[in-house]
Amino acid sequence: MLSTFLSHQRKSFWRSRNRGSSIAGQIVLGFFMLYFFILALGAGFGMSHLLAYFFPNQDVIKSFNGIILYYFAFDFIMRMQFQELPTLSIIPYLHLKIQKSKIIKFLNVKALFSAFNLWPFFIFLPFCFIKIAPSLGAVTTIMYIVSIFSIMIFNNYMVLYIKRKSITNTLYTFLGLVVIATFAALEYYKIISIMAGSDFVFRAIAAHPYYAFAFTLAAIGIFYFNSSFLRKNLYVEELSSKQEKKGSTDYAFLNRFGKVGELAALELKLILRHKRPRSAVIMGFFFLFYGFIFYKEKAINHNAFGQMMFGAIFMTGVSIIIYGQFMFAWQSAHFDGILANKINFKDYIKAKFLLFTIGCTIITLLASFYGFLSPKLLLLHLAAYLYNIGFGTVVVLYLATLNYKRLDITKAASFNYQGTGATQWLLMFPYALTPILIYVPFGILNKPYWGLVAVSVFGLAMLLLRGFWVNYIAKRLELQRYKIAEGFRE
Repeated sequence: MLSTFLSHQRKSFWRSRNRGSSIAGQIVLGFFMLYFFILALGAGFGMSHLLAYFFPNQDVIKSFNGIILYYFAFDFIMRMQFQELPTLSIIPYLHLKIQKSKIIKFLNVKALFSAFNLWPFFIFLPFCFIKIAPSLGAVTTIMYIVSIFSIMIFNNYMVLYIKRKSITNTLYTFLGLVVIATFAALEYYKIISIMAGSDFVFRAIAAHPYYAFAFTLAAIGIFYFNSSFLRKNLYVEELSSKQEKKGSTDYAFLNRFGKVGELAALELKLILRHKRPRSAVIMGFFFLFYGFIFYKEKAINHNAFGQMMFGAIFMTGVSIIIYGQFMFAWQSAHFDGILANKINFKDYIKAKFLLFTIGCTIITLLASFYGFLSPKLLLLHLAAYLYNIGFGTVVVLYLATLNYKRLDITKAASFNYQGTGATQWLLMFPYALTPILIYVPFGILNKPYWGLVAVSVFGLAMLLLRGFWVNYIAKRLELQRYKIAEGFRE
């Protein structure tokens, strides 16, 4: 039955009228995934040197033990943001003589085909064979791998379970965010230490290898709960994915986001088909080289992240800054049509957040070549990235509700100041100064890395509150929509 489902999906892809754009999207996505896998593989084989660099006075195996749960905590957060719910158009099958268990089995198997499930093998397995095996033996090495594999499976199905439960009850999303925020706060205030806890757990596994099966049991447990929920709510699951219909504005990699993806796809086509928004996006790639201006050898050697913070924020968030300053004005020509159509303002704002997140992620990955100058810059970029997608997106979208100036997107961007007003100039002050102000106290105390952690935690906290900000900005847009529309008509 699995082969039948796979055959149907393959035929659906090749017979789609959007086949060309789907293939192009997959190719582009494939290049980015290959690039990231190469980085992960480099980190895996260079793990001993990286750990010795970042933890110079500590045994590398102890450092390795400490970062495993740290990685999977970050992995869980990223999955909550980006991992798709594996959906299948099961309405044609429900009236047929097909057991639900077979459909559920396909959904569970399909869920394993995620890039998140490949990265741990690239990052952790080389170190296990290079260092753990010679030091602790073959049995312990196998149990380390079993643990890592089990935690990966646990994260995979736990995120899917939470997302599916959230479809019928948003309380689960709120509780999940509260739990994550609580652990982040406890870690930040040094009440607990994830790194110390991770080291304790894996030292216990090294001493008693069979302890690793505790993670296996947890993975099996969440797999069971996930399958049980699907079995009881198979129709509800379908109704949640039923809205993800393909249209002429669809892109394959945005299908997973339903109506939000459809709105994002419409805006993506607007960017690609018109001069000024296209020029704004292309310009963002040229700003990637600004790092050679901001990142001086002296500042890097002295961990002067405060001096380099603006450059990192600007480079990794350039897509948000340049494109976001005219967020609603890009659609000024048909803004009345948006108001007249049955478009949920929350979905409309979520689509903006989605585009910002995708653009910022791509730029940050491309900017990772600065890691060849110094690995420290990767930490700086990570802090800047979390700040941009967490706080920067909120600032830009809020200020966009204050911009009533019409924009002609058919004209070139060079020396074109149409649509520019005081709002655009005010944008840079809270955007650029906030991370520097957060970092300054730590810089004064000569705690540069804690400064980066503070900026990261701030950005992550804002990211976890994205649902709140979506509601707030959507309500504000609803209040301002007639003023904005009136300004766009002038």
